[in-house]
Order: sequence, then C-alpha cells, then structure tokens
Amino acid sequence: MGPCRLTHPELPWYLRSGPFATKAEKGVCGASYDTIVARNLGRAIAAGAAAHSDHGRDIVHTLLLAAEGKAPYEIRGEDKLIRLAEEFGIDTEGRKKEEIAKDLACEIIKEFGMEKGRLQFIERAPAKRKEIWRKLGVLPRGVDREIVEMMHRTHIGVDNDYANIILHGLRTSLSDGWGGSMIATELSDVLFGVPTPLSAKVNLGVLREDMVNIVIHGHEPTLSEMIAEAVEDAEMVELAKKEGAEGINLCGMCCTGNELLMRRGVPIAGNFLNQELALVTGAVEAMVVDVQCIMPSLPEVAKCYQLSYTDNHHITQGKVSRSGPY
Repeated sequence: MGPCRLTHPELPWYLRSGPFATKAEKGVCGASYDTIVARNLGRAIAAGAAAHSDHGRDIVHTLLLAAEGKAPYEIRGEDKLIRLAEEFGIDTEGRKKEEIAKDLACEIIKEFGMEKGRLQFIERAPAKRKEIWRKLGVLPRGVDREIVEMMHRTHIGVDNDYANIILHGLRTSLSDGWGGSMIATELSDVLFGVPTPLSAKVNLGVLREDMVNIVIHGHEPTLSEMIAEAVEDAEMVELAKKEGAEGINLCGMCCTGNELLMRRGVPIAGNFLNQELALVTGAVEAMVVDVQCIMPSLPEVAKCYQLSYTDNHHITQGKVSRSGPY
C-alpha cells in the first residue's frame, strides 16, 4: 500500500494541480504525518546505530583474537585495559594482560545482546541524567536489542504512536553512544594505545611527488594499523627506492585516517569529501579502505588513473545488466 508519503499542505505553485492538489491528512492505512515522520527518523537512527556499533563489535572480536594469540596485534593500552577490567568486575591481580583482555572481550560482547538487561557504560552517566532516562523509559538494554526493536516498531501496524517511536529512537541512540561507539573507542585505545597530542600536516598537500603515496581510508583502525606497520618495513622501503622513489608516504583519509593521526602522527590527506579529490591528483599509488564512508564511485575514479583500489571486504566492478526493463 506504500510508500508512505503525504503531500504537504503548502505546496509550490507547480504542484497545486493534479494528484497533489488535495491535502492528505493520513495514509491509506491511517498513518498520520507524525507517525510517518517518526518511523522514517527511527529507521535512520537504527541504521546509524547499527553502523557505529558494528565497529565496536569488530574491535571486540579483534581484541579477543589478539588475546588468544590468533591475530598479529599487541595490546598497547595496558593501563586502560586494567581500568576497564575493574569497571566490568574482572580480576586483574597477578594476571597477564592477555588473560585480562580475553575476559574483558568476552564480557563486553555480551553488551550487544540482552544478557544483563543494561549496558555497563551507562553507569558512567551522571545520576540525575540516568534518573531522567529511567523515568522516560529510554535506558538502553543490549545494543542489538534496541536496533532490532526499532526496526520492529516501525514496521507496518506495530507501533503507530509517534511519541513512543521517538522515545525508542532515543533509547536506540543511547545504546549506540553508551554502547557500541563507546566500546569501539575504549577498546581501540586498549589495542592501539591511548592517543596523545601530536603535530601533523593535513590536506592534500601532504601527498609527495617524490614518494610512493598510500592512502588509508575508512572507519576501523584494525586494517590501517597493519598498513602503518607494513610501510615501515625495511624491505618495503627498499623496494620503493629501487623503483625510483625516496620512500613510502602513508596518508590518512576520513575517520581511520584520524585514528592514525592521533596515535602515530600520520598526516591526513582530507575528510570524507576529499576522497575522490585525492585520486584525481594522480599522485596516489594505492588507496586501501576498510568499512563505511567509502564512496561507491572510488573504483571508477581509480580506473582513470591506473590506481590500485583495495577493499578488505570486496570489490564491486559496477557491471550493469543490459537486459530486462533497463
């Protein structure tokens, strides 16, 4: 019966005739303006919370693998590891950091389900603020639980009260901010070290004419940290020099670029809007991406410059079917 779209009461002159001439108060199912807007907002919140929180989930899994010796990462933020372990009630006395990290990862992964009924990091909020959330009924449970319920509530004929939908949108947002996003931040510090104030150059001027320019781009530092290690390898540097370059110039782009900027002082070539521009300079030899904020246009732009575009999940060739209605 959809899509759920209602005409606005004050239409521009060119829409004041035809099917848009009559103002519709409700959709065919009875959904009002408020209900439709609340549903759309709720689903947007769920999408954002899912994306952010999944970054946290990936970091938890990486920490667990590192603690078990199954991933090539060193636990650099030991002080923060101890503080987080104590926050989650994990014994730290006389134990190796890998043992503590494994217990912490196993405990934090529960934050995504609904095993405990509340998020641990919520306890960090001021008491007065938590009381407000409690009265409104928006204290978040498991991260995934709130996202799934948001999708459920906004389906046809489930929750038709816009105020209820908006309130659950707040609860879903809190499950991200005090759950998935906070988990990603805290455990990134455990794995890669707590950032310190650094000085570094920014914008496209960081690209070097006399060096091999590699740009790392995306959202999660698990891949970019490995690239940062690789470009410092003596054999790789020697190979670059053998081909006539002065060395390898690693640059960041967007969010994962900021991770390397604040921990390693790696220069950042630009933000989300600059990613295509970096390729258009013709100075970039390779762009290595992980997840989120990756424009689908990048592979096509890269082809114009014989550029290596590497995606650690998959590469889409962009082929279009020439048959059927299209």
